[in-house]
Order: sequence, then structure tokens, then C-alpha cells
Amino acid sequence: MKHKNLQHFIKILESMGDLHRISPEVNSFLEITEIADRVSKKNGKALIFEKVKGSQFPLIINAFGSYKRMQAALFCNSFDEIAARINSFIKMKPPSSFMEKVKMLFTLKEMADFIPRKIKNAPCQERIYDGNSQLLDMLPILTCWTKDGGPFITLPLVITKDIDSQVQNIGMYRMQKYDKATTGMHWQYNKDGARHFMKYKERGEIMPVAVALGGSPVVTYASTAPLPPDIDELILAGFLQSSPIEIVKAKTVELFVPAESDFILEGYVDPKEERIEGPFGDHTGFYSPADRYPVFHITTITCRNDAIYPTTIVGKPPMEDCYMAKATERIFLPFLKMLVPEIVDMVLPLEGVFHNCALISIDKKFPGQAKKVINALWGLGQMASTKYIIVFDNDINLNDYSTVVWKLLNNVDPKRDLVISEGPLDALDHSARFANFGGKMGIDATRKTREEGMGREWPEEIVMAQSIKELVDRRWHEYGF
Repeated sequence: MKHKNLQHFIKILESMGDLHRISPEVNSFLEITEIADRVSKKNGKALIFEKVKGSQFPLIINAFGSYKRMQAALFCNSFDEIAARINSFIKMKPPSSFMEKVKMLFTLKEMADFIPRKIKNAPCQERIYDGNSQLLDMLPILTCWTKDGGPFITLPLVITKDIDSQVQNIGMYRMQKYDKATTGMHWQYNKDGARHFMKYKERGEIMPVAVALGGSPVVTYASTAPLPPDIDELILAGFLQSSPIEIVKAKTVELFVPAESDFILEGYVDPKEERIEGPFGDHTGFYSPADRYPVFHITTITCRNDAIYPTTIVGKPPMEDCYMAKATERIFLPFLKMLVPEIVDMVLPLEGVFHNCALISIDKKFPGQAKKVINALWGLGQMASTKYIIVFDNDINLNDYSTVVWKLLNNVDPKRDLVISEGPLDALDHSARFANFGGKMGIDATRKTREEGMGREWPEEIVMAQSIKELVDRRWHEYGF
């Protein structure tokens, strides 16, 4: 079923029997987090809180918190369907680099149908609130964990524009609420929003910013996708839903925003102003420390008449964000395979929170190939921040963690098979000696040859004869099972 906004998506979830409405009044201070965390850990339903204390707007959480709901959000029965569509596009022309592959996909003539379409009147501007209103105080913004620095907007689609190219970007960066009209802007050093900000800072100019909340879930997902700079996330969203996303000019800033959004926060960031942001209970399961970040000033809020406030919580995995990241794992695998063709599959374990561990299987053809793959991946975009990369032969199911651990513990000689390096790490890696920089490890868990330092023959793996398997299959009921 197609959905153009959050309201349509909610109807789909209800038709799937995958939505639970909570009618008693609840508190946005910690109470909703505890409820949602319990439901999420049990792989439960999406939740709508119809009455949140102190707010006129209902709240939805855990909307993406299962494979089934994430697939419904992206119009597919499996994420591999989308990967296959992407693969069919990128095989049209063999570009020379990873970034060129992604850029080429979104600049092909065939993608023209998915360029955002401008309209004049949009649902996201049915109501307008200026600086004399309650602004952020209207919204049921969650304080998620007991030691958080305050309430945080956790599903913001932050819209910025390159001051030179005028190309817009949408990224998801948490925003701590300070008061009714200001928040922190937690864009990390390697994000496009931060790159845009630095250009304004160098010129001493005020930076216009808009933040969308809600709208089509496909737009929310696209804001998290690891696209190259200067590629519009709304083109990816249009590609995923096979039709262009409608956009409208914001009321008070020179930016275009998704027309079907539930809320639009309009305002600016002053490059001369910073403020302490955090701590924040993060998706690693630990608090990320307080630090200084730019401040977002909100001058106007527009919204739909039927607006619903979307939010999420992050913490000890698995949680809702894990399913969004799993979609990215599958959807962007074709790009990795085009650049590193020996890769067969990749799994980013939920427990590794997607930047701490990557399991890779390869079609191994020559000695040292696993180590070649490890170093190649550390040179690619966001993969550069991966702390552990473990490479296996292609006859392993990477989702079978029992077999993965068995092969890891039995196939590896630590002196021979480890690659120790250092370099950029994810900003949330609290184990590193320094912020954003530390040690990394690659592990070659493939079968070894004599050329790789194996001084004896590799043993043969135990496998039962196929004829005996078939015999036992035929007689299974005779054994009383």
C-alpha cells in the first residue's frame, strides 16, 4: 500500500494489526521511554500516545521498530528488493569509484522522475505559529533517560543548504530543547550539516535552517541514508516510493521542505554561538558526554491540522533505530560489492550498533584477499569508522551467529590473522583514547593457504553424506519424532 504521509502510514499499520493506541494520559518525562523500551525489547507494536501531559498533539513511537514495519515504510517485502533495483541501475555504467557509483545512480536520466516536485500550498503549513506562541512548548518532546541533559527531539529531519552550490541536504541530528525557541544542533564533524555550517562560520554569516518532523516515513528514512555530499536525500525517497516527493518553500527561510511533514521548525544558527549539549543516552547503550554545539533558534513553527509528533528512543540494542540501520545494510550493499567485487554478503550485528562491527563474507581466490578487503573497506565513507571488520569464506550464513562465532574462534591465529590499525572512529565510540580517533582491528577468519603462513594442511570440515541425510529424512517419523 502507498502512503504519502504519516497519517496514511498509521492507517497501514492499523490494517496490519501492528499499532497500539494508549488513551490514558502519560508523561513525556521518562514514562513514555520506559513503556516504549519494554515494548521494543519484546518486538512489539508501534505505539500512539493519544494524551501526552502538557501537549495538544498525540505522539507516535516505535513506528519503524520491526522488519515488517520497516519494509512497509519502504514499500517492499524485503530490503533486498530495493538492493536489486539499485543494482540494475548501477550496472548501466561502470564508474571508477564508490562515490561516483552512488552519485551516478542519482543523476541517471531514469532518475529524473524522482526529482522533488515544488508545490505552492502544502499540508505542513495549514497552521502557523510565530515567536509569540508557545513554539516548542506545544510539542511532547521526550526526556528519554534519567541523566539526559534535557528533552531531546530524536527524529528531526534537519534541512540545510550549501552556501556555494545552493544544494540542500537533509540529515538526522538530535536536538536538545533548551527553551521554547532554542535547541542544540548536534551535527557531528563528518556530516553534511556540519560541512555546510563550517562554510557559514568561515564567512561569519547566519545560517538558515529548517527542521521537518514526521511526514512520509520514506523521507524520514532517507535522511539517515549514507549518501555522498550534494546528493538530495529526497531523490532517494522518491526512488524508494517510485514517485517524486512534494516540497514547498518554507515561510520564513530560503529553504524547501517536504510538503507532507507534520511539523516544520524554521529558524537559524548563529556561527558565533555555542552551548553545552548533553549528556544523552545514546544508541550505544551508554551516555554520550556533554559538549559544546551550535544553537538553533526557532522563529516559526508550521504544522498540519492533524499533526502527530514522531519520536524515537535509543539505548541498549535492539531498539527502533536498529531496523532502520538494517535497511541501510541491505540497500547499500550493491555499492560495496561493485567496488569490492569479492564481497558476497555483509551483516552489521545489532549489538555492534552498526559502526563497531561488520561481518563480511567473500569469494576468496588468492592469499591475503581477506586483508585486502579489510583495508579496502576502511577506505570507504562511513565504513572508515568501523572498529572491527571480520572476514569469512562465502560458505557461511552471516546471520547464523552460532556458526559465525564457531568459525571465528577456530579459524583465527591471532599472530597471523589480525590487522591492527588506527584511524577515524564514530563520534559515539566511548572506548577510544581520543574523540573520533582510535584503534581498529581486522580479522581474517577465512581458510588459510600455505602462502598465508599455514605450515600444515587446513583440516576438512565434518559433513554428513547426503545419502544418509536423505535416508534419515525419509525415516524421520519412524524414529518417533
